[in-house]
Order: sequence, then structure tokens, then C-alpha cells
Amino acid sequence: MILPIYIYGQPVLRKVAEDITPEYPELKELIENMWETLDHSNGVGLAAPQIGKAIRLVVIDLNVLSEDLPEYKDFRKTYINAHIVEVDDKSKKETMEEGCLSLPGLSENVTRYSRIHVKYQDENFEEHDEWVDGYLARVMQHEFDHLEGKMYIDHLTPFRKQIIQSKLKNLLKGKFQCSYRTKVVRK
Repeated sequence: MILPIYIYGQPVLRKVAEDITPEYPELKELIENMWETLDHSNGVGLAAPQIGKAIRLVVIDLNVLSEDLPEYKDFRKTYINAHIVEVDDKSKKETMEEGCLSLPGLSENVTRYSRIHVKYQDENFEEHDEWVDGYLARVMQHEFDHLEGKMYIDHLTPFRKQIIQSKLKNLLKGKFQCSYRTKVVRK
């Protein structure tokens, strides 16, 4: 089932998500729904807070970029209870344009670490502890930020935040267009 994506202003997007156990109700179905929602929205990642669930669950699909980044051919992974343990602050930081399904119509340059240490469980709740670099590290930082109640706009300078203020206000009012189902704050 394709789920609505929660748009900027929804309180769940600012909550720190909680770890889950294998007993989480209907987890397999939720993961399938997140994949279907991601596929329908043409994104590369989707975190559970973006569908209204304050739990540590993320799906990432980099296969859609495999024409330009062949190392990500067939890369589709589920991350449960994901945490960034540390960043390699000796690695260089890279600035790239980012967008977000919860911020339709916006994109901004965001600076992130190029190498990070992550711990997570896969869909079988098997533990993983690894260092990740390159584009996957960027996407993980973006998606795992959602699990901490953060969005990429939180990484912008005060000046850039001021510039996009009217666009953010329009999102709060539901004044935007996108091709996927959304849920906005109704005041």
C-alpha cells in the first residue's frame, strides 16, 4: 500500500525515533509498504517518521542511480534501529545538493561527512557494524537524521534558512505540488 508522506510541519518529523523489536506489529507489511511508497515517490530513501511512525526504520534504494553510480547496482536495503556511531572527522566533507520527500520543491546544498561508522539491524534483525563512505554515507546521514528528529534544512546557514522561509511557510499551508500522496498539518 502506498502511504502518504508527511510534509514539513508534522510533529512526528521532529521526534527522536525509538528502537523496535522483531515483535513490532505488522513490521513485514510496514517495510513492504515503505518500499512501495518509496518506489512511487521516486526517492532514494524513506525514513519511518516520514510516514508518521516515530520508529528507527529506513529503506534506501540506490539502484535507481546505478546508471551513473554502477557500484550501487541492485542496492536496496532496509535499516532497523540504525544509529551513526561516529563520523570520520579526518575524512573530507563534501557539499552536494539534497532534496527531501518531506520538503517537496526544495533543494539546497548540504555539507556532510564523506565517511561514517554505523550500527543497524537488517530486516532479519541481524546486527551490522560498519564504516560507510561515498554517496551511501550521504544518504544514510540524510535518512538517519530523520530518526533524530532532524531534516537537511537544519544543516543550512541562518542566511540560507532565511532565504527559504517563504517556501517553508507555503509547505505549512499546503501550497505545493508533487506527484505522490502527502499529509500536511491542518490548522
